[in-house]
Order: sequence, then C-alpha cells, then structure tokens
Amino acid sequence: MTSASQDKTSFPALLSNPSRPVFLLGDVPPSIATPPHKCQEICNKFTSRSRALANDGFIVYDIQDEPGRAANNTANAKRPFPFRKLMDSSSYASLLARSGGKPCLVYKCVADANFEDWIETAERDHGHSAINLVGRPTSDGEYAGPTAAEAMDICAERRVTSRLRFGCICIAERHTLECARQRGKTYPTEHLNMFRKQAAGADWFVSQAVYDPEPTVRLLKDYAAVCRERGVTPKKVILTFLPVSRKKTMEFVKWLGVIVPPDAEEKILGANSPVDESVDFLCHVLTTILDECRGVGIPLGVNCESVSIYKAEIDGVHELFRRLQGILLDARGSPWKVHWIEVMPPAGEECEEDEIKTNAVVQRDHTEREVLRAGLQGVVLGGVMVAVGVMLGGRKTR
Repeated sequence: MTSASQDKTSFPALLSNPSRPVFLLGDVPPSIATPPHKCQEICNKFTSRSRALANDGFIVYDIQDEPGRAANNTANAKRPFPFRKLMDSSSYASLLARSGGKPCLVYKCVADANFEDWIETAERDHGHSAINLVGRPTSDGEYAGPTAAEAMDICAERRVTSRLRFGCICIAERHTLECARQRGKTYPTEHLNMFRKQAAGADWFVSQAVYDPEPTVRLLKDYAAVCRERGVTPKKVILTFLPVSRKKTMEFVKWLGVIVPPDAEEKILGANSPVDESVDFLCHVLTTILDECRGVGIPLGVNCESVSIYKAEIDGVHELFRRLQGILLDARGSPWKVHWIEVMPPAGEECEEDEIKTNAVVQRDHTEREVLRAGLQGVVLGGVMVAVGVMLGGRKTR
C-alpha cells in the first residue's frame, strides 16, 4: 500500500484543487465481448482524436442496466438505445490511461458484491487514484454489494494507507420544486445530499449532463449556503455537457433524466445543423450558470462527453470542449494559456516524471511575447511543444 499523503500535483489533488478548474473528457467502455486487441484500437482512436484538446484526464463510466428507470420514467419509458453489458470500467480505464498518457476518473456503481475487491484491483493492479461512486440504479428492488453510504465508508477508511480518493455525483434534476413535491417535501434536498457525501469523504462532485441552467444554479447556490452555514469549504463541482445532433440522442438524454427545456429541444432539432446549435446552446448554459453563481464560492470544472458513436456528435464534443474551456477560464478574470507538451518520451529515450505531467492549463501568462516565443519553439521542435496563448481583451488564438 502507498502512503496516505497526496502530492499536490496528483490527479486527485487536481480534481479537488479549488484554485484551479479541471477539464475532462468522458468515454464509455466497449462491449464486454470486444477482443482485447480491439479494445486497444478503440482506446487509441479515442485518444488520437482528443489529443488536440487540453484536457487534464478522462472520465470512464460504469454503465448499468436500469429497468427501474424505464418503469418510473413516464415521459419516455422505452430506452432509446438497447443496453449492452460493457467492459469493466477500471480495466478499460487502465488501457485508456496508458494510451493517452493521462489519468482517468473511474466511475463505479456500488451495486457489486465484490465491491471491495474491485477497489483493491483498481488501485493496485490498474494504478488508478481517483474513482467516482454511483449509487444503485434505483431505490426499488434488491441489489448485491454495499449501499452508497457503506461504499463511501469503505473508501474513506482506506485513506489512511491508500492514495485512492473518491468523488460522487450530483443531480440537479433532483433539486427542483416539482421533484420535491413528488417526494413529499417542501423544498429540494440534493444540496443536503452533497453535504452528507462531502462529510463522508467525497473530495469532488460530477454533475449529470446539464441542459437547463435553472436547477443547477439553485443547487450550487444552496450547496454553497449550507457549507457557509456549517463552516466548511465547498468541494469542486465538475459540470457535464454533451451535444446532440439527432432526435434519438435527445430522447436518450431525456430518458437518462436530464431536463431539456421544450423550446431548447425544438430549436436544436429544428436547426440546419442540430449539433452546432446544441453546442451554441450549451455554451449559453454555462455562461448563464457562471453569471448567476458569481461569488457564491463553488469551484467548478467542465466535463464533455458523447452518449453515442455518431461522428457528428463526437466532433461536436471536441468543439464544445474547446469553447466551454475558454468560457470558464475567461470567467476567472486572469490571463491564461493552454500549454501542450509531449506526454510520452520518444522511442529509446527516458523521460523524467516531471516531464510527463499532464497539467494542461497554465495561468497568469504576463506577456504576449512569451506566448509567441513558446509557439515558435513548438514549430522549431516539430510538434514536441506547442503553446497557444490567449490574452484578455477578446483576443484568442486557437
């Protein structure tokens, strides 16, 4: 076992650092029946496509069948995409991390009879240091494995001898007045769920996909308020966004429980290019959240994902990522630049650990000359290092 102490540059430290936003790309494991060599090809393709993005790491999801969701989803009971059993999230994330040279935040559903063995394998064999716990698919029925509270206790107890840290999800759709009424409550309580998870040891939160800013704004403000009331510092919240380009994907997004305002859905699907319209709309959503939550004290990050293998949506994820990254960094009010480095040493050469760190965002670039010089060095080195500088004042080079 490793020491409980955490390097300030470790991936968990980056995910939880309140002074620096974090930028992630989400991916879903392939089918469990995929041959090993094909899994590697899939990893290589994903990381090759995303190499031009300044992401700090990847999210790998743990997809579960959710028959209870369909039964309780009166808006759209039928699952638009059939469920396929997928490769284990930790195993796939280990391939993705090696292929892309960047760490993974690995999702894990607690409904697993071998949950503690999975945790051990994820850290010891696969080298992961950050996981995101997901509760049971529904509250109905019986499931193997620990409850969410028990899973958090298991992970928290490991902190003494382990470098593994965990976060949890937050769902703004639970923080609506309508949802509160359905549960027989006078006001939503997702902010209290977040505080409870934080008290149990969660170091960050990742949201469900956001299409309606209002519930997210309410949740962030209420979470900040309860933290101030109880004298604790809020944890970072990583907001998730995903573009859509067709009706079937939109139906799946809504089936997942994401609130999509009817006028937004109509505008997106009625556009000449739905994926471009959804990217524009989601940029507006993030801008609204930032404006409404300015000064509340919640550190934020961005995660972009695609829920399909449709090319237009994959390309849309990359465009969305670049634009949301710029919006979030510009909102901080200080100059910044994106610094690209070679994450793997050339064949036959050794590389010091410090040379392969993947922190992508460098703040406080004081002079345009430094940015230009860094860019020229990238050209001279034939792509080994490229620096793209962005100065305040509306001038961007991308």
